Amino acid sequence: MRRLNVAVAVAAAVALGAAGCGSPSSKNQGSGNTDGGGAITTQQSATDPNAKGPAPEVPGAKKGGTITVYSQSTPSTMDPTAIYYVDSNEIGKLLFRTPTQFALRDGKPVLVPDLTDLGTVSEDKLTWTFKMQSGIKYEDGSEVKVEDLAYAIKRSFAHDVYAEGPSYQLSYFKDADNYKGPYASGDNYTGVETPDATTLVIHLAQPFQDLPFYMSFPMFTPIPQAKDTKQEYKNHPISTGPYAFDAFSPGTELKLKKNPNWDPNTDPVRHQYVDSWVFKWGVDDVKNQQQVLNSNGPDAAAINYGNLDASLIPQVNGAKSAQLLKGDSPCTIVWQLDTRKIPLEVRKAVAKAYPYDQLWTAQGLNEFVAEPASTVLPPSVPGYTKYTPVADLTGLGKGDPAAAKKMLEAAGKLGFEVSWYYDNTKPVTQQISQIRADALKEAGFTVKAIGVTTAELRGKKGDYSANVNMGQSPAGWCSDWPSGGSWFPVLFRSQSIDEGQSWGMLSDPALDKEINDTANLPAEESTAKWAALDEKIMGQYVAIPLYYNKMANVMGTAIGGAEGDGTVGMPFFPNMYVKS
Repeated sequence: MRRLNVAVAVAAAVALGAAGCGSPSSKNQGSGNTDGGGAITTQQSATDPNAKGPAPEVPGAKKGGTITVYSQSTPSTMDPTAIYYVDSNEIGKLLFRTPTQFALRDGKPVLVPDLTDLGTVSEDKLTWTFKMQSGIKYEDGSEVKVEDLAYAIKRSFAHDVYAEGPSYQLSYFKDADNYKGPYASGDNYTGVETPDATTLVIHLAQPFQDLPFYMSFPMFTPIPQAKDTKQEYKNHPISTGPYAFDAFSPGTELKLKKNPNWDPNTDPVRHQYVDSWVFKWGVDDVKNQQQVLNSNGPDAAAINYGNLDASLIPQVNGAKSAQLLKGDSPCTIVWQLDTRKIPLEVRKAVAKAYPYDQLWTAQGLNEFVAEPASTVLPPSVPGYTKYTPVADLTGLGKGDPAAAKKMLEAAGKLGFEVSWYYDNTKPVTQQISQIRADALKEAGFTVKAIGVTTAELRGKKGDYSANVNMGQSPAGWCSDWPSGGSWFPVLFRSQSIDEGQSWGMLSDPALDKEINDTANLPAEESTAKWAALDEKIMGQYVAIPLYYNKMANVMGTAIGGAEGDGTVGMPFFPNMYVKS
């Protein structure tokens, strides 16, 4: 899953990664974070196929009031088909019911039925059958039909229109090579069937054991074909959850109101405690976090999901400690190296020279929001194994340019040009780029750092044909669900390049087969194999691992029921309420 906007967060000199907010309760420490910044602990791939609505009441919860949510980072879209960033994904849990969903139990995510059951797979693992609940309604009171679930899946194949959305279906679903979505290819798609009013059948091209986890994504929320306004749909997607759009100014503000046609008796995950939600984007996170900590007026019922700025640590270590949630995040942040353009020996020299410590300081990172990384998988994901770090890929140290220069000389590559894009409109991103450039120049590289505007940066970094060889996107990755199956097939197979979601731009048929074979195994067999693949791939120096994200966010004194959602590293909005 994609993280928040890297450039925006770094520019504010805060960690870009996980976000969370919580109430002063036994869960306020998050999973495993009990002292200082705390250690990251492992999620579990847990399921409960028998869960039913209504969701268990949150102890002490009250009804009424408005919660305001602040962030400097702005969601790129609210169209459920295109949602793949963690902030819009979490907001979507208030709006979009999906076939399956994660509930939080004792702070741990558990996959439960939502609109359907958890599915039944055929003996050959190529057909999944899901049975749908009846009586679910949209915000306008019309009935949700199983055909609407099927249409949402078909819509996701229009990847030319919804390019930012997840793309597992393009690899795993039947006839994905030929079907281009309902706009280009029509409504007739053989990968999805609705044989009766309550049955959804999905046909696969290859086994996909994690499909029930994938179906918790907003992409699978039902969409009536007659109400699909295509690219305008993002301005008011139709709600099936406890809240619906009230007013929306893209990039600035979103107001949600209660959905009167949401039935809590059918929903095992969500609540409708507050009367309304107000999301305000584009704030200065550092200033706003202080504002939320002060909790004057409406800000007492507010949260900020940007990571805690280091300047505020004395306050949250002291009198305002109850206003901080510490928790886990399933994310690893890296600096990419394009293996198509940079030879292995040169990539090793980059790693030798890399100024980890200097960049850590420049980005404003601290133990509350980050932990130095040395692996692909973060510690929160099953399959993570703390192996001896690959040489110079430790996330630690000042770098050794002199030794790196000797490596370049030995390889006959002295003066090798390295290039990347950076945001040249903000002092912090300029400083970060300069620190990196100085270290690599000292190591004997020719450096070409290309400054672009904030508005241009995401598109430039996502263009794998651009004339750069480092720092492409995604600059980090978060679990789509707690399994290596949401990492390695997405980031390291050959098709990952075409899908715009590659680390290192690897194209190796033997590696593709190894990843596919592992993905087809049951979870109890695949977990250890993901760990072995982690070390093998890291040994190819596809990226410089920088840090694992952790949750550390501030909230007002009137916020209750907030927990960190470890599946995305965000506040778990469905349980939150305003204290009286």
